Amino acid sequence: MRKERETRSRFLRVKCTDCENEQIVFDHASTSVKCNVCGRTLVVPRGGKAEITSEIIEILE
Repeated sequence: MRKERETRSRFLRVKCTDCENEQIVFDHASTSVKCNVCGRTLVVPRGGKAEITSEIIEILE
């Protein structure tokens, strides 16, 4: 019997705290992610799960 593995990484819809632009990011990002509108850093890589520096609106399945 084979057990299904649950993935721990997810995509998130976040909102920039400066310009309120919504963007989809990966929660295990390996590079910094900046806002497409104002350039503020939204995600900082931490060698595993990334630090989300913006407001998380939704976890996408």
